[in-house]
Amino acid sequence: MKRIVIAEDDIFMREELALILAKQGYDPYALPSFSHSVDEIIRQEPDLVLLDVNLPGMSGFEICRELKKKGIGPVLILTSRDTLKDELHALGLGADEFLTKPCRRERLLARIENLLRRYEGSRSILDGGDFRYDRETHTIFVHGRSVLLAENQGVILRELMLHSGETVAKDALNTVLWGTTEYIDENALAVNMTRLKKTLAGLGLAYHIVTVRGKGYRFIKNRSPET
Repeated sequence: MKRIVIAEDDIFMREELALILAKQGYDPYALPSFSHSVDEIIRQEPDLVLLDVNLPGMSGFEICRELKKKGIGPVLILTSRDTLKDELHALGLGADEFLTKPCRRERLLARIENLLRRYEGSRSILDGGDFRYDRETHTIFVHGRSVLLAENQGVILRELMLHSGETVAKDALNTVLWGTTEYIDENALAVNMTRLKKTLAGLGLAYHIVTVRGKGYRFIKNRSPET
């Protein structure tokens, strides 16, 4: 069942969209708040995002830009703002579709179906700029070759890419890898991280992993001495 995240602050519109999607056989999830919209959307691992522009906190434009930087898609902008300037701005930020509301149910569903079909098979691919990473098979594609990572290393890379430029805490990685932060050998994460760093360095990628002392790890561009 395809999961569709709804980022809409009008409660009546949100409920109507969720009902339409559920009746069509989709799995809708409406954001309950907008304090950490990007992180919450990423956690849901959506097959598609329905995104309003006028939201409290970050605007839909800003959210769209951040989602696309992290390889999340497709994104369908659904807004009452109907100027050509807004549409071009949204598409320029990476939005896949732009619809003005209110719109007919049939048109919305047709656009959703088309986007899902277009993205079929590519949802698992994360774009790293000079390489691509398939998070389902844990495979890096770079310079015409493919490199298969061990599962734990692949999971680490996925999490760091989804939060590129941000510090990912050690506890967060331990939880993703082993489902808990308790009774985990503190060296287990370090060993996997060292091996992953060595693999990435050997591929000569523009991105690399740095250690943030006492906090966690960060995936950043431009190679520099690690701390």
